[in-house]
Amino acid sequence: MNISQKFLTSACFLCAILFIACHTLPQKDKVQEIRERGVLLVGATGDYKPMSFYDAETKEYVGFDAALAEDLAASLGVELQYVKTSWPTLMKDTLDGKFDLALCGITITDGRKKAALMSEGYLGNGKTVLCRAVDAEKYTSLQTINRKVVRVMENPGGLNEKFARANLPDATLIIHNVNEEIPGLVADGKADVMITEIMEAEFYVSKDARLAAPLLNTPFTRGQLGALMPPGSESLQKYVNGFIRRERRSGRLDELKQIYLRGKQKQNVPDKTPQPFQKEAA
Repeated sequence: MNISQKFLTSACFLCAILFIACHTLPQKDKVQEIRERGVLLVGATGDYKPMSFYDAETKEYVGFDAALAEDLAASLGVELQYVKTSWPTLMKDTLDGKFDLALCGITITDGRKKAALMSEGYLGNGKTVLCRAVDAEKYTSLQTINRKVVRVMENPGGLNEKFARANLPDATLIIHNVNEEIPGLVADGKADVMITEIMEAEFYVSKDARLAAPLLNTPFTRGQLGALMPPGSESLQKYVNGFIRRERRSGRLDELKQIYLRGKQKQNVPDKTPQPFQKEAA
């Protein structure tokens, strides 16, 4: 073996050792990273009542998911900081690592699980109809909605628009950029129907007597909401799954349903703020 061959062999051997060393050193996991940073970065669209809505007056996020995000940050022992995203850019922002997780009424789908990570479901949902109360008997199926004379209004980039395009090709689809304005526009007669989730329909019906959700108990689809995370966040995914189970066992998820989905006032009960959690039980 000549000098060049010996040098090449030694170099290859050294590279192999370095490769093994780099891949066997303990890697800082996502949960550890968040705790050391002291801040949980949560992506939210801020346009989805009653899940996660940005109140411009108070400059705070409110809703079911906002409260859940506060609980999650408290359980980690860190501060909560929101990062603005949108439905059209939600997946790209997730993959770009702009936040640790997104929590704003996100439906668990095979496509999202294939591209990124999603937690276990924490709230059941499904596509249903929101319309004027006087039209409640008119819009009781896809067939009765899928007509050119029926104006269906949706926000861009989300699953509601996707569902409407796939299932209501003959209806007149109107895209409106501000999601939280659509129920009011339906009530005012600027559109006839909004395809939305059960919890959103239930919320707006409880707030506006002009609106109805005739298929609230028999939605077109059924699914679950979950938190969305970038690939490589498996430790955070495991932590969030454990957190969701604890919130369910404690009755906290039921409490949030009563407050944010059914409009009931929070009772004067002992503080249930989750304490910092160190290790998930087996």
